[in-house]
This record gives sequence, C-alpha cells and structure tokens, in this order.
Amino acid sequence: MAIDKETRIIDDIMEKIIAKTMHPGEKLPSENKLAEKYNVPRITARNALTTLEARGYIYSVQGKGRFLKETSKPIQLHLTGSTSFTDKMKQAGYHLTTKNMYCTKINYDSTVYDALQADLEAEVYKIGRLRLIDDEPIAIHQSFVNQALFPDIAQNGPQILSMFAYYRQLGYEEFKSKQSLLSITFPTSYEQELLSCGSMVPLIVLETGCIDVKTEKVLEYTKIIYRSDKFKYDITTDESR
Repeated sequence: MAIDKETRIIDDIMEKIIAKTMHPGEKLPSENKLAEKYNVPRITARNALTTLEARGYIYSVQGKGRFLKETSKPIQLHLTGSTSFTDKMKQAGYHLTTKNMYCTKINYDSTVYDALQADLEAEVYKIGRLRLIDDEPIAIHQSFVNQALFPDIAQNGPQILSMFAYYRQLGYEEFKSKQSLLSITFPTSYEQELLSCGSMVPLIVLETGCIDVKTEKVLEYTKIIYRSDKFKYDITTDESR
C-alpha cells in the first residue's frame, strides 16, 4: 500500500527520534527544506510538522523554527496492587504533588453503580485529583464512592488528596484491586488544559476498583487518566510490592 508524502515525512522524522539520531533541542529542517527534499508542496511539509507538534514530539519558537522536545524520564508505575499512587511515587523517590479539583455528586451511571454494587437510589460522589511530578501534570485520578458507605464524603471530599489515607482514617487497613481494564483515548479540551498536552497525545485509561480485604466491601470505583508519554508500565500483580 502506497504511503502518502505527509505520512512519509512523519515516519522518517519519528524513526530518527526513536533511533536517537536527533537530540532534544535540535532544530528540525524548515518547511521549505522538507518540501524540497520530499518533492511536495510546502503545505504538506507544514501539516507533517503540525502533526508531530500535536503529538507532543516537537515545539515551535516563533521566528526561529521547530525543535525536538526534551524527553521526559519515564516513570515506572505498577498499575495494580495494594499500594496507593501517592505511596508508590514517594517510594520511587519522585516529588509528587496532588491538587483536589472537585467533589461532585454524579447522575446515575450504570458502569459506576454496578462497580460499586450501589442501589439505583444511591448517591455517588466523584472526587477528582490532578497528579503532578516536579510540577508537571501527569495524571487525573477520579474516585467514585457511595455515600451510603461514606456518609460525610460530601463534606470531606474536597479536602481529600489520597483516598487510601482517607480510608485508613476511617479504620480500613488493607486493600486489594478489582479487575483492571486498560484502554486508550485522546484528551478532551478540558483534559488537554489540565494535563498540558496536545489533542493528539494518547492517554491511557485505567479503570479498576478498591476492595477492603477484611470486609470485602467495594470502597471505590477508580478511573485514572495517564499521559502516555510520561510513564513506562509494569502491569504485574504482585501484591507484595
């Protein structure tokens, strides 16, 4: 199958990035030079560079051109297990900060209610936190909890930074994950703003749940949105980590 010229330009530049024959901060060829090299109109070269910029690989400096972005150090993250995100990042030595964005009551959602084993009449709250490492946004954590299990969640929710810490304050001590599901999506305009990423940067979505080991109660349904360019993933299920 023939590959169009715009895709060819993108693929060739990506091969150089992956092979590390281009270095962070290095200036890319101009639109004119790419157009001449590939024998295409300038708009084709511009579209290829615009795509690479939207994907988060390059950036523009007005009047100077386009440059290869600095590569972020991948963060190894165990996607499952009994340890909170906050504890995992601290154990790994990262400077993690968390911002509580909201605590709101949601309308009925069959996926959430079924995961929480909640009645149709239940009041379910969503607590959203933005995770940052070295002041760079990397993930949006959304925790859904049933008010029947946590009567004061409407008042306490806006102050929660770590759900595990909150559960421990209420006497829950040991946790385990429910079945975890991974999927890929692209950011909404709201998520682009929060995560400081372009519209074509893929996001990895982890959906799981937290269960209290002692009582087998489902404490929460969790939906976490990760920037795909900030992590390398360890999806082992060793609960001892």
